[in-house]
Amino acid sequence: MASTSTPLTLPVLPLDDEVVLPGMVVPLDLNDNDVRAAVEAAQAATRSSGSVGGSKPKVLLVPRIDGTYANTGVLGTVEQVGRLADGDPGALIRGRSRVRIGAGTTGPGAALWVEGLAVEETVPEPLPGSVTELVTEYKALATNWLKKRGAWQVVDRVQQIDDVSALADNSGYSPFLSTPQKVELLETADPVARLKLATEQLREHLAEQDVAESIAKDVQEGVDKQQREFLLRRQLEAVRKELRELNGESEGEESDDYRTRVEAADLPEKVREAALKEVEKLERSSDQSPEGSWIRTWLDTVLELPWNERTEDEYDIQGAQSVLDAEHSGLEDVKERITEYLAVRKRRSERGLGVVGGRRGGAVLALVGPPGVGKTSLGESVAHAMGRKFVRVALGGVRDEAEIRGHRRTYVGALPGRIVRAIKEAGSMNPVVLLDEIDKVGSDFRGDPAAALLEVLDPAQNHTFRDHYLEVELDLSDVVFLATANVLEAIPEALLDRMELVRLDGYTEDEKVVIARDHLLPRQLERAGLDKGEVTLDESALRKLAGEYTREAGVRNLERSVARLLRKVAAQHELGGRELPFTVKDTDLRSLIGRPHHVPEAAQDPAERRTAVPGVATGLAVTGAGGDVLYVEASLADPETGAAGLTLTGQLGDVMKESAQIALSFLRSHGAELELPVADLKDRGVHIHFPAGAVPKDGPSAGVTMTTALASLLSGRQVRTDVAMTGEVSLTGRVLPIGGVKQKLLAAHRAGITTVVIPKRNEADLDDVPAEVLEKLDVHPVTDVRQVLELALAPAAVEVPVAA
Repeated sequence: MASTSTPLTLPVLPLDDEVVLPGMVVPLDLNDNDVRAAVEAAQAATRSSGSVGGSKPKVLLVPRIDGTYANTGVLGTVEQVGRLADGDPGALIRGRSRVRIGAGTTGPGAALWVEGLAVEETVPEPLPGSVTELVTEYKALATNWLKKRGAWQVVDRVQQIDDVSALADNSGYSPFLSTPQKVELLETADPVARLKLATEQLREHLAEQDVAESIAKDVQEGVDKQQREFLLRRQLEAVRKELRELNGESEGEESDDYRTRVEAADLPEKVREAALKEVEKLERSSDQSPEGSWIRTWLDTVLELPWNERTEDEYDIQGAQSVLDAEHSGLEDVKERITEYLAVRKRRSERGLGVVGGRRGGAVLALVGPPGVGKTSLGESVAHAMGRKFVRVALGGVRDEAEIRGHRRTYVGALPGRIVRAIKEAGSMNPVVLLDEIDKVGSDFRGDPAAALLEVLDPAQNHTFRDHYLEVELDLSDVVFLATANVLEAIPEALLDRMELVRLDGYTEDEKVVIARDHLLPRQLERAGLDKGEVTLDESALRKLAGEYTREAGVRNLERSVARLLRKVAAQHELGGRELPFTVKDTDLRSLIGRPHHVPEAAQDPAERRTAVPGVATGLAVTGAGGDVLYVEASLADPETGAAGLTLTGQLGDVMKESAQIALSFLRSHGAELELPVADLKDRGVHIHFPAGAVPKDGPSAGVTMTTALASLLSGRQVRTDVAMTGEVSLTGRVLPIGGVKQKLLAAHRAGITTVVIPKRNEADLDDVPAEVLEKLDVHPVTDVRQVLELALAPAAVEVPVAA
């Protein structure tokens, strides 16, 4: 318990950011004006009072924090005035008891005098059990803290204190207490509450100290471990160095020494300089640095690349031609281009022109054509014919620019791009690299891979290609790049401009028969577990398979049909129903694999043909799978319905819709000239439909087909079944040129068409069409739509009702 009594008048000795508790003895510097004034005023008051018996001057020690005095001070006696350890004048003051500060008053000297009431502290006797436990706990905590600091003499003094108030005030000596904490102790008048507060403060400090010591111990252990590891590694290097000097360098040691490996490797000069700089960084970096692992991976990649490795080209031009002919039938354009390339390379080599301006004589070809024509397998044949290594790089679905140029090597798991990996995989700097499905490359937030390919496929730039991972120049000018694509329009214009375009427009029926006989059949015989000669396919069977069971530009479905046929024969033999050897003829196909899927229109019953009624015409189109036959149907609405205008169906693009409008406008303006009842076009609705409505269609080349279908509808004359047409029509009736003539004529030939109408300005494209196809087709180049109508429309010998 505590109470106030005994008023006192004392000079104030302010303590800036310091707190003195009762029982503490502190030295104060008399050079401080406030301290000197308070001590001198206390001495003067003592002298003037005439006190005897050794009464000591009294001062009031008051904490002053940020210029503000505390509410409670400590009565202090000036024990001694003299000099401090540093020689400055000082006074030794002992704190006696707490004083509650009151109002200011006057007194001698320059000091500030105040009135105060001494705080009397009482502790119950005897001490309750809880207070005894608190005293014991505080002494134990204080002893623990003092032992850690090595203050053994102070431990004994603390253990001898029995008074609760003195024990609590003893914590004023604790250096870890902040000024606000000490002020709180000073202003807590109740001794028991004060001891609880001191115990809690000491307990919190010990807990913080334990955590700090644990962290410091862990850090020290880590530092000690690193130091030990560093010393041991240095010792190990020194031992290895001594062993190398005694016994000479072995291969195992040399493989670990990157500097030796770089100096021994056959690297270009700039690459060697870059590698040696990285080796110096590796030697300076610590074993724990993540940069060390990046540098080692980079050096391994650089050392594994075949910087100066090249395969010698085989300049046997006739031998290369024989290899290409043996492995691929048809595809004359590609074979001629490869033969030309080898011939030029041979002549340049003979004249010492292998390298001109730092660039070698590589090639960049784009093989564009429908699926299944052999674009991918042609790459292997080209490499075989040239005697070079072959690497295939699949680009279908690639959307990350880093896949081409590589990642920055600061990233975790960084790798060089696919081009560098292809060179590394080939083991030479002049392989044949097949960039498969280049038209399927996409772009998103990670960049545009097609843009990254611009440098790779540019003969003027690729001799200094820089991969983001390597960051050194890589010469790609001696690489033969073959890029394959199905759709030419999907390749970016800038990228296509860097490549030499070679079109593979599909095979004729004769070429398919040869391919099936020489390539597909032997391969499928092996896969079906049949020996050569056990099953043979007659040429008539192969021709029927190619013409009626499959209708495609390539030969994939033809190969599947051959495989299915051989599996049937093998299964029947195992079941005991077929004797081997066996020759499959065209008459056996239906019993083995069912009825044909593609019967030519001309071979059907006249009443079942699509063009059996007026208003239906046969057109030709080009899709991603090659050329195809396209039918156009037209009808007129009943005038009583009042549904005038043009209706288009079949999932058409904008260009094709405009072609339909042009065809309709031409017939409206020239109908009288063509002797057509154009009044029907004004009063009745016109509907044009393209079957296979699930397939998107677009382009201008169906203009003459739609005009013919409408003219057939109006005139009541059927369109000839054996006639197909293609061409863009203008408002004046001119037939304008279109693209894909070769693919369209091959499609017409596959479909059994015998007469084809094309624009006159596309006549030059007939040179690309195989001669055997042209022999079986009657091609009519026209300039005006009137010529198309004369050729396509059958004579109206019998009145035919108009289709509604």
